Amino acid sequence: MRIAVLDDYQGVALDAADWSVLDADIEVFRQHLGDADAVVAALAGFDVVVAMRERTPFPRGVLSRLPGLRLLVTTGMRNASIDLAAATELGIVVCGTRSGAAPTVELAWALIMGLVRDVASDDAVVRAGGWQTTVPGDLEGSTLGVVGLGRLGQRVATIGRAFGMDVIAWSPHLTEERAAAAGATAVTKAELFERADVVTIHMVLGEATRGLIGADDLRRMRRTAVLVNTSRAPIIDQSALLQAVAERWIAGLGLDVYETEPLPADHWIRHPDAAGGTRVLRSPHMGYVTRASYRTFYGDAVEDVAAFAAGTPVRQLTG
Repeated sequence: MRIAVLDDYQGVALDAADWSVLDADIEVFRQHLGDADAVVAALAGFDVVVAMRERTPFPRGVLSRLPGLRLLVTTGMRNASIDLAAATELGIVVCGTRSGAAPTVELAWALIMGLVRDVASDDAVVRAGGWQTTVPGDLEGSTLGVVGLGRLGQRVATIGRAFGMDVIAWSPHLTEERAAAAGATAVTKAELFERADVVTIHMVLGEATRGLIGADDLRRMRRTAVLVNTSRAPIIDQSALLQAVAERWIAGLGLDVYETEPLPADHWIRHPDAAGGTRVLRSPHMGYVTRASYRTFYGDAVEDVAAFAAGTPVRQLTG
């Protein structure tokens, strides 16, 4: 059996689990493979592919050109970049792994606190030999707006209440009862963007949520407010986001997700001049990346491969 482990950016996959239990030839790809043709060329002859989240897409056009592929393992139990229907038709078994909410919630709060307390600016000032130059904001007494009050959003809301924040929430089907159970107040979408000092997004990307947050929403935000996205980039209209930052509709922007990943070198979000005075914190899609998460991901991946080889697949995502 030949196994390809993809997008191991930090070079930790083989140390994060005991791969020796598998009777297999394992090749680790640390660099992103690139476009569809590059993926097909690199993976020809592999029986099993272990994909890290959505770093490498597997649409029908790729899967159909990998006739030797028998098992595709994705970390996590949801991967929008894998065509599960095509995999089923082609006889490719797709399995997932366990994952936790805590790492993404923690990063969301790291970005929120970094923006509100302006940590990056203070760090730059001290390194340059200066001292106090800014007056940061407050969490206590401010309003946290949670877009999407699911598993992650509820945990974010709990932490917001611990900081003494007033928590409001919106999603298309959120009821007052569910919001109250999470310690939040259900409001309209417009009201959330108008009232919140901090807006944080915790929605799943799908056809219904693509471009869910547009220019009208961003224009409603206070000029002193900050926006954080640790979910998926296309949930926010990217043209509107660029305009909001360039024209300083908001005070701060924290991003962990981007339309193209890895982020191209010439992307506007990399360049401070594009921010127009808006504070921007950039994280390279690290919401799920922790030592414990990787141990779970790769440990479960080994179990998935072993179970498949034994004829009893586990955590199967295809029929």
